[in-house]
Amino acid sequence: MIEQLFLTDQTLEPMQMHAVLLGMVLSFFCGQAIAWTYMLTHNGLSYSRTYVNSLVILPFLVSTVMMVLSNNLITAFGLMALFAIVRFRNILRDTLDTCYILGGITVGMACGTGRYGTALIGLLLLCGILFYLAFSAFGHRQRYDVILNLHWSRSLGELPDLLRLLQRHSRRAQCASQRTNDDGGADLSYRLLMRDPARLDDLLREVRVFQGASRVTGLAAQDESEL
Repeated sequence: MIEQLFLTDQTLEPMQMHAVLLGMVLSFFCGQAIAWTYMLTHNGLSYSRTYVNSLVILPFLVSTVMMVLSNNLITAFGLMALFAIVRFRNILRDTLDTCYILGGITVGMACGTGRYGTALIGLLLLCGILFYLAFSAFGHRQRYDVILNLHWSRSLGELPDLLRLLQRHSRRAQCASQRTNDDGGADLSYRLLMRDPARLDDLLREVRVFQGASRVTGLAAQDESEL
């Protein structure tokens, strides 16, 4: 009986387990490619490691859902109803939490529609992927130590003066955001890779007394996460 579970699904249109496994593994590697591309090309202030993990998991889950549906209209309507319950009865602020919910729904549907082999293989691979993402700290990156926010009241042409100050304390300084105000000044955000992260207070003191800089705040960018 146990061997039969992994040989084929117990449905009118069974799928061969080697095709199921190939589709799941391929979708996992496709998700990895998408996540790596996002990590290498993302330049904004907001970065979430759990969102990157979700980019890996979602293609795998969607491929499993499509195998479970397998042109079955009744199952498709059931899936829509389940998603509606999750969407309108619960507020999930973390994309990874959404993936867990979707994973549970998918495995439950596979069991309920007689696709036992798909359910078991999908469950094992899903748990393996989640453990891999957790223990490998996949999606972690710390290219910068500090996010520095300030208001600049002098001419934008004089910003190199401020940049020279920042470069004395940092190995890398990147202007991540620049918003010009009606008064001629600008609100600036810099991402800094500090020469010595412990000297953040010294940097903030120097910037606060620098002519033209005001409303200076600094935020430690650990994992650049959830900003």
